[in-house]
Amino acid sequence: MSGHSKWSQIKHKKGASDQKRGQLFGKLSKKISLAAKGNPNTNTNAKLQAMIAEAKSFNMPKDNIERAVRKAEDKDIANLKNVTIQAIGQASIALVIEAITDNSNRTINEVKNILTKNDARMVPEGSLNWMFDQEKNPLSPLDIANQIILAKMDKLFNELDENEDVENVYTNLRND
Repeated sequence: MSGHSKWSQIKHKKGASDQKRGQLFGKLSKKISLAAKGNPNTNTNAKLQAMIAEAKSFNMPKDNIERAVRKAEDKDIANLKNVTIQAIGQASIALVIEAITDNSNRTINEVKNILTKNDARMVPEGSLNWMFDQEKNPLSPLDIANQIILAKMDKLFNELDENEDVENVYTNLRND
């Protein structure tokens, strides 16, 4: 019976890693399509070149990259837009959440639900800008020693990462 149990464990681990990889490829495809919007020529579009290089660094298949570039001409991709959401978590931890979406209302509501469920709340856009520099690095990083708060914030970060529209989450929490 132990062989069956071991195979079952391997199957579940592989399934979980395949799901994570699929989510990553989906996010990279959106980034590529957004970069290719308006100029799908990799020779003249530096942002597209950078996105393709990032996708290749994660071993994204060439077919997927080419498909994402072709999708830039699709009308749904033409509707993709960047959305930035700012929030405050426990212990006044600031969050700047960047998403790429075709439906900003849906994405904002999904992120708001994740925040609410994890004891965080949205704040008006721009109200946390003073806490970060232009590259989104915190100007005054917070040191939090409370393991309960850190565990809750880790859960929040994981749930945000699992959302298919969320691309980046910046925080003023020190991550040494």
